[in-house]
Amino acid sequence: MGLALAFLIAGCGDQKPEAAAPAPAAVGTAARHQDAAQNARGEAVYNTHCAECHGIRGVATPEWRKPGPDGKYPPPPLDDSAHAWHHPTSVLKRVIAKGSPAGMGNMPAWEDRLTPQQIDDVIAYIKSLWSDEIYARWQQIESQATAR
Repeated sequence: MGLALAFLIAGCGDQKPEAAAPAPAAVGTAARHQDAAQNARGEAVYNTHCAECHGIRGVATPEWRKPGPDGKYPPPPLDDSAHAWHHPTSVLKRVIAKGSPAGMGNMPAWEDRLTPQQIDDVIAYIKSLWSDEIYARWQQIESQATAR
């Protein structure tokens, strides 16, 4: 778990894909296999439980990569600006369910407050915030993770 969060915080940088890198083919909404009802449920869960720390539409705090005075990292962005899209669904679920590893951040565990369906719904909503290019790149990460 600590390794997962270390990747989430330190390994992501605020990098969007390099302009010189070849972009994958654009992914349309249909290729995302997104469900509008699930996204709406996820947005409601997000706005109730996540937006206070991660910001409306996942924008987070500008200084999310700098530890605070307590040595812990502030909430990272969940939109496509630098963070969640770097990780497969399994890592996103684990961090939401279990929270930040001790000493890394202040995110609580949500597994006793959110159902597995609510966690899946909020992840679907977060993915809906990503551009087509970022979503396509995330799909590559997801494919590699599920092939293992």
